[in-house]
Amino acid sequence: MIAAIRSAVMWFEHRLVLRETLWPIIRHPVPRGLRRRVGWMYVFGSTAMTLLMLQIATGIALSMVYVPSAGEAYESLLYLNFDVPLGWMLRAIHNWSATMMLVVVVIHMTQVFLMGAYKYPRELTWMFGVALFLLTIGMAFTGQVLRWDANSYWGLGVGVAMIGRVPYIGPALCDLLMGSPMIGGETLSRFFALHVYILPGLLIGSLAVHLYLVVRQGISEPPAEGEPVDQNTYDEEYEKLIGGGHGDPFFPGPLARDAFFIGATLLLVFGLAAIYGPDGPDLPPDPANVAASPVPDWYFLPLFAVLALSPRALETIIILVAPIVIVIALVLLPLWAGTGERHWRSRPVACMSVIFILLSLLVLGWLGYKEPWSPIMNAWTKDAVPPDIVKRLTPVELQGATLLQLKTCRNCHSLDGVGGKRGPDLTYVGSRLDRPALVRQIVQGDGNMPAFGKQLTNAEVTALVDFLVSLRPPNRPPPLVPTPSAYASGK
Repeated sequence: MIAAIRSAVMWFEHRLVLRETLWPIIRHPVPRGLRRRVGWMYVFGSTAMTLLMLQIATGIALSMVYVPSAGEAYESLLYLNFDVPLGWMLRAIHNWSATMMLVVVVIHMTQVFLMGAYKYPRELTWMFGVALFLLTIGMAFTGQVLRWDANSYWGLGVGVAMIGRVPYIGPALCDLLMGSPMIGGETLSRFFALHVYILPGLLIGSLAVHLYLVVRQGISEPPAEGEPVDQNTYDEEYEKLIGGGHGDPFFPGPLARDAFFIGATLLLVFGLAAIYGPDGPDLPPDPANVAASPVPDWYFLPLFAVLALSPRALETIIILVAPIVIVIALVLLPLWAGTGERHWRSRPVACMSVIFILLSLLVLGWLGYKEPWSPIMNAWTKDAVPPDIVKRLTPVELQGATLLQLKTCRNCHSLDGVGGKRGPDLTYVGSRLDRPALVRQIVQGDGNMPAFGKQLTNAEVTALVDFLVSLRPPNRPPPLVPTPSAYASGK
């Protein structure tokens, strides 16, 4: 039996020549300092890669049942949760491994930053690591959209509104992402392609380059105080650390430690999946649902809180300028800080930056989790259309007033100052917007208002617009320059 196995192994070896290609990579030398306890700080990169492989495996299995259609996606998730044997467990593993992957990637980036491992000659390794982090965030967001419930619908609306603020090309980017003027089946298909094909392909490609650079430039040695990085001498010093019997082969020592930590992480993922199950789906993606209280996934709660707490005048800066500045600073970090001290005790600014960012994210995340940012959702049960308005309505306009009530528009909008405060008062909206602008606003949405084109028939849209147009005093002329932005601002 042993002879047969050896013969089979040699048959494959003769054709794949793995001993000459893969074996040197597995046995590549690493600094002997990794034997110490600090070596456990080097396990997060391989753990993140393993979690990505688990994501791909479970994602392929889920794609065999999931239907990327606006009318069937929600039902297919319920089918996975309740009808497919262990389908709920498969979804839960996919969800918790994604959560754990994001956590591990952030820890890995923080560890690399604090240990100065981004400095010469590993600048490109860091840059591709930043790309991997951004792609992981993209995978998290597109995965939330594919859940296709109330949270994903509103989260997608916020994301598209943010992209729409990009100067000049914002509307074109929105059309490219959504595929139509409204969030619907075309939008879901495109995000399915992003989540299943495009982003994973970019992740795997970036990961391959990242791993090549790790092997080519070597694993960074543990930093020591008083030993700054000098481009003129570092290469020679590093060769002394790993050459001439001073280094350790990656296999079996460090690799065994990685395998132990990966096994513990996988056990944690499976345990969380078995205990807490999958995430959603929550309520169906209907903007008229009065029971909806949309909240983004935990990793977007700090951004959610920042946007909710910031003045409107700062929204564009926060949405467009701040992310670009942060990404550029991360990418260019090794170019302007690529030499000098690496030990965290010798870099107080770096340590304070990490503490400040961590505390800010925790506080903002807690605020995003605890505060009820959604509008009050019981206005429709007690605030009827004022009688003075109803008395002067025609039958069609009265039908529109009834729709305004039944479609929960009063949750966000008020009439004569009574009702929701999230959107502008509709008492004189007929003086601000003409009929085409009102139709566009209702059907396509704008600003904080979602698109209702999928929830209203043409007759209902006509009746609702007739009612809104009637909300203009007899002595008030029609609007001269009707724009949706005037509606969103309440002017």
